[in-house]
Amino acid sequence: MATLITGGLGFLGNYLARELSQKGEKVILMDISDHGMLPYVKDVEDQVVKVRGDLSSWQDIFDTVLQHKVKKIFHLGAFLSHKAEDFPLKAFEINLLGTWYILEAARMFNLDQVIFISTVASFGDYITAPVKNTDPQYPHTMYGVTKVSSERLGEYYTRKFGVDFRGVRLPSVIGPGRGPGGVSAYSTLIIETPAKGEPYEVFVEPESRMPMLYVKDAIKSLIRLAEAPEEKLNYRMYNIQGFSPSAGEMVEAIKQQLPAAEINFKPQENMVKIIDSWPDELDDSEAKKDWGWSADYGLREAVKDFILQVQQHQG
Repeated sequence: MATLITGGLGFLGNYLARELSQKGEKVILMDISDHGMLPYVKDVEDQVVKVRGDLSSWQDIFDTVLQHKVKKIFHLGAFLSHKAEDFPLKAFEINLLGTWYILEAARMFNLDQVIFISTVASFGDYITAPVKNTDPQYPHTMYGVTKVSSERLGEYYTRKFGVDFRGVRLPSVIGPGRGPGGVSAYSTLIIETPAKGEPYEVFVEPESRMPMLYVKDAIKSLIRLAEAPEEKLNYRMYNIQGFSPSAGEMVEAIKQQLPAAEINFKPQENMVKIIDSWPDELDDSEAKKDWGWSADYGLREAVKDFILQVQQHQG
């Protein structure tokens, strides 16, 4: 039996694949792309199976599940925030219809579990931070709309058909290799680019603040939730929080490790507007209470480890 990761060749998919492979699981990576894995996880590339597939195609999903005898799905694949604003129909097809097809596969083929990733962007800017697990969700972006819709769809499949759907609402996940996809990508590029010895222009204001989570903690949250006993869960979706620095505070933490880092601010109004529509902090007390979640990395610990990983894999 195998574990399927949708969006498996993406940033989080790579790191999750490495962790699951090292635990001895057979891992299938489904992705619309066919590129290789990140240099930070290359040590397990020969242990995983790559499948080219499109989330907006139910045939691709069903064929993959049946051919590889999949019993668990980590559903990470999605059309990200900035692109979703430019191409809302494509975001609907990939993010929402794709989730429906995943849940239908789980129902039809009696899969053990579907673990889903949602986002801080599922909330709006009207709620006082920290945002509670059960606060109302009225997102400002198409990306957020598709994520909220997928959450409710997953909960419906649990009630109606008994599908074991559970998931996390992540803040911006930072870590080596994330790349430029999504509005929140500055939170990674502001560290990774100077760590490679290159200058970086930040497209938000120094005061722009956003909740973040180091990639090692993000993967920990997914695995910890997947392993949690069903009877311990009071919710199907859980907020996850790491730290919430301003962009200016990030620069200070980076320069403690890289004093010569060249980082300048060149705000872009459309990017700032999206970031400002998200809450500054998520209340993850329900995850802590129900399944023992806790983050290992604060801002300074994350920046230090991030830079170390980049420097060790230069070239």
